[in-house]
Amino acid sequence: MFRILSILCCCLFTGTSFAQSGIQWTTDGQAYWDNQEGNIVKVNLPANQPEIIVSKEKLIPAGASTPLPVKEFSISADGNKFLLFTNTRKVWRYETRGDYWVYDRATGTLQQLGKGLPEASLMFAKISPDGSKAAYVSGNNLYVETLGSNVPLALTSDGSRQRINGTFDWAYEEEFFCRDGFRWSPDSRQIAFWQINANKTPDYLMVNNTDSIYPVAIRVEYPVAGIKPSSFRIGVLPAAGGQTVWMAIPYDEDKGNYAPRMEWAANSNEVIVQYLDRKQQDSKLLLCNAASGTIQTIYHEHDSAWIDIQPSWDQDYANGGWDWLNGGKEFLWVSEKDGWRHIYRVSRDGKKETLLTKGNIDLLDLVRIDEKGNYVYYIASPENATQRYLYRSRLDGKGNAERVSPATQQGSHDYDIGPNALFAKHRFSNYYTKGVEEFISLKDQRPVTGSPAVADAVAKSSSAKSNLRFFQVTTADGITMDAWMAKPANFDSTKKYPVLFMVYTEPWGQTVKDSWGTGYNYMYRGNFLQDGYIYVSIDNRGTPVPKGRAWRKSVYRKIGIVNIRDQAMGAREILKLPYVDSSRVAVWGWSGGGSATLNLMFQYPEIYKTGIAVAAVGNQLTYDNIYQERYMGLPQENLEDFVKGSPITYAKNLKGNLLYIHGTGDDNVHYNNAEMLFNELIKYNRQFQMMSYPNRTHSISEGEGTFLHLTTLFTEYLRKHCPPGGR
Repeated sequence: MFRILSILCCCLFTGTSFAQSGIQWTTDGQAYWDNQEGNIVKVNLPANQPEIIVSKEKLIPAGASTPLPVKEFSISADGNKFLLFTNTRKVWRYETRGDYWVYDRATGTLQQLGKGLPEASLMFAKISPDGSKAAYVSGNNLYVETLGSNVPLALTSDGSRQRINGTFDWAYEEEFFCRDGFRWSPDSRQIAFWQINANKTPDYLMVNNTDSIYPVAIRVEYPVAGIKPSSFRIGVLPAAGGQTVWMAIPYDEDKGNYAPRMEWAANSNEVIVQYLDRKQQDSKLLLCNAASGTIQTIYHEHDSAWIDIQPSWDQDYANGGWDWLNGGKEFLWVSEKDGWRHIYRVSRDGKKETLLTKGNIDLLDLVRIDEKGNYVYYIASPENATQRYLYRSRLDGKGNAERVSPATQQGSHDYDIGPNALFAKHRFSNYYTKGVEEFISLKDQRPVTGSPAVADAVAKSSSAKSNLRFFQVTTADGITMDAWMAKPANFDSTKKYPVLFMVYTEPWGQTVKDSWGTGYNYMYRGNFLQDGYIYVSIDNRGTPVPKGRAWRKSVYRKIGIVNIRDQAMGAREILKLPYVDSSRVAVWGWSGGGSATLNLMFQYPEIYKTGIAVAAVGNQLTYDNIYQERYMGLPQENLEDFVKGSPITYAKNLKGNLLYIHGTGDDNVHYNNAEMLFNELIKYNRQFQMMSYPNRTHSISEGEGTFLHLTTLFTEYLRKHCPPGGR
C-alpha cells in the first residue's frame, strides 16, 4: 500500500524462523532470548538476569578472527541449535536475504548453510521441527539441507525472476505482507510452499541514471489496477526430494484470485488456505489434503466493500502461523460481519462459531492466546479512537471484554506477552510522555525488577507542558472526526497564525494518535512551533481507526472524494477559529498523504493556498492492483470512480503554490505519476515547483545529504509561501 506511515499473538509454528519484530520467548514464558554484545543470552524472569548460552567466541568461523555479526537468530524446538542470520541484504523493504549459520550446542560446531550457493542469497531459513534439517530459498528455488552435511538439495529447479518458489512478487509482499513463502510440516517430512507465476505480469521500467555512464533499466513485475494478478499455486513436496503435489485450488483465468495465507492445519496431513476473489470481497477457508491435493471449503464470508487481511489485526503475521485451539479442533478467526472487528472461535469444520469480543469494540492487534487460562489478549480502544489499551476476553465466549491496562495510564500501550501469559514486555507513551518500556508480571501489571518505569514516567510528565491538544471537529455534513492541534510557542489568542495541515486520509494510515511524537514536524528544519505555526491533523472517514466497519469502509470506491471532502470540511471549521489566518493555509503529506495534498489543492483551492506533496499517486490507475482494487473496485467495472478520485483529473484547478517531490527510483509509487501530473499542469499553464531525487526510493532516504536537502527544501518553501508568525 502506498504509505510512509509504518505499520507491522499467538500462532502455531511448524518450524523455526525469524521474528521480524518482538521478543523471542522461551516456550514456558519464564525467560526470553536476546543478543547482548554479540553473545546469545537467556534473560530469566522475574529476576531479569541474563545468562550467556552461546558466547561470541563460539561464533567465530574457522579461519576467521572475529565473531559473526548476527543480525537475527532463532532457536530450534529442542533448544540445541541456533540459526544465525548475517551478512544481510535488502529485498525491497526489509533485509530478508543474507547468509545463515547453525551453531550446535551439543557438538560445539558452527556450520554455514548453502555452501556453493551465491553469497548472501539465502532467504527465510528455518530449522525443521525435529531439528535435523534446514530449508531455505535461494534464487527463487527451495532447498533443504541435512544439518552437518554441507550438501544443499534443490527441491525446485524452475525458479526465476518471474517464477517464484517459496517467496513472493512485489505486490504480494507489499500488500499482503507475504515474504516467507514456505512451511515445514509438523513431522518434518514435507514442505508446503507458494509458487507465484509473474510471467504475464507487465514490468514497470525504472531507470537508474546515476550509477553508470549509460542508463540502466530496472524491471519490476508490477500489476497495476486493472491488470490480472500474478497467478499462484500451493504445493506440498517431500523434504527428501520428489514430486510436488499441487493443491486443487481453482483459479479464475479471467480475473484471477489471491491466497494471502497458508499454513499446515495443526497436523501433517492437511494444509489450510485463505482464498480471496480478485475484488477481495469473498473469502473462503480451504482445507487441502496434502497427499491428494483435494480441497473442501470450511468457512465463507462476503463483504460488500472489502475483507481486511490479517496484518490489519495481527501485527505479527510476518512470522506466519494460524491460531489453533483444542488440539486443532478449533481456531480463532476475525470478521467485521456484524459491523465491528470481532474475534470468533470457529470449529474445524466451520459449522460452529462463538463470538469472543462482545460489544461495540474493534480488535486492533491480536497479542496472545492463553488457552490454559481461557483468555485471548488483544489491543483495543472502544472509548477513544486515538489511544490503545490491552483487553482480554474469555475463550469460552462468556462474560464481557476486560481492560487490562491500568486506568492511570492514559495513552497508547503495546504488549509482547509471553507463553502462558506470565510476563510481558510493556511499552507506553502518550503525547506528553516519552516512550518507555518495562517487563511486567501480567497478572498484576507490576514491573519485574527495579523501579516502575511506566508509572514513574507518567507521574513525572505533565500535559500542561505540551502545546498539543486533542479535540473533535464536526463538519457541515454532520461528520465528527478526531483531530489534534499544536499551537505556537508563546501563543497569543489576539493574533492570527498560519496553519499547516498534515494529511494521510487513506485506509492504511491513522495520524491522530495519542502517542509520543504526535504533533512534531520532522520535515521542518528548526523549531516549527517556536517559529509561529499552528500544526493540525484530522482523521477522516476511511482511516483505520476503531470506530466500526461503517466508518472504515464508507470510502469504498470513493477514495479521492469522501476522504478529501471530510478533510476540507474539517479545515473549514478550523479556519473559523479567531486565531487562524485563512490567507496562510498550507497542507502536506507523503505517499497517500501526497495524493490527498494534491486533491485538496485542486478540489478546494479556496481553502488551501500552499501544498507540499511527496511521492504521490497522481493517477489511481498507476498503482498496484491489490491495494487499489481492494478499495476502489475494478477499472473494467467502474472506471469513473478511479477517474473521479485521481488528482490529475482536477489539476487544472490549481491556484495556489505547489511543490511536488518524488524519487525517480520509487518502486512503490512510480515516478511516472509525477510526469503524468506535470503534463496536466503544463497543459493548463498551472505554475508549480518540483524536485526529483535521482534514483531514490519511496522513502527518499538513500544517498549522502538527502535528508538534509529534503528538509531544507520543505522548510524554505513553506516559509516563503506560508510565512510563519502571528500577526
